[in-house]
Amino acid sequence: MFTGIIEGLGTITAIRRAGESKVITIDAGFNLSGTRVGDSIAVNGACLTAVSIDGPVFSVDVSPETLAVSTMGHAKAGDRVNIERALRLSDRLDGHLVSGHVDGQGKIEGIKNLGRTMIVRIGAAPALLRYMIKKGSVAVDGISLTINELDRSGFSVAIIPHTAGMTTIGLKGPGDPVNIETDLIGKYIEHFMVYGKSGKNRKDSTGVDIDFLSRTGFL
Repeated sequence: MFTGIIEGLGTITAIRRAGESKVITIDAGFNLSGTRVGDSIAVNGACLTAVSIDGPVFSVDVSPETLAVSTMGHAKAGDRVNIERALRLSDRLDGHLVSGHVDGQGKIEGIKNLGRTMIVRIGAAPALLRYMIKKGSVAVDGISLTINELDRSGFSVAIIPHTAGMTTIGLKGPGDPVNIETDLIGKYIEHFMVYGKSGKNRKDSTGVDIDFLSRTGFL
């Protein structure tokens, strides 16, 4: 589990194929003391397992699923990446609960500067947008952000100078893809409302369900 508060801006130093998977080596750019082989590290929001660590440099195995769903599938040596190590139970939860399981990709459609703040517009598929609400949380390349505006084709977030300087979002431009992880709690609520405790579809239920909430204007 992660918070979406990025620890550092790393650099991919090498990529090699391992069957259908890839092994990616990354220079985190900061001291990884206390991190062990087998620990989880979020790279651009994708939860990956460290298989080797040498000072600030670590390697991760990237599965075919992660390569297909996330931007890791077209990563290349030299790319800058957001790095966050797993949350400890003693840590402050400054962002929001992020699992590191990327739901899909969005694309930056535009960037507007408002004084010191950047407003970034991101286009996304309806399957992702359904789990977003205005003023809710979303992880973009692993960065915990607040949704400022939301419509049927995308959403916008505000980026302060600190976030732009500490993460890859400050290096992005229109057309660049980004990893999206939607709110974990929303997905659990939807699953419960559809399937209930029994695990069976509640479509024929006469109680409160997704159809009822939709008909009565709650969704």
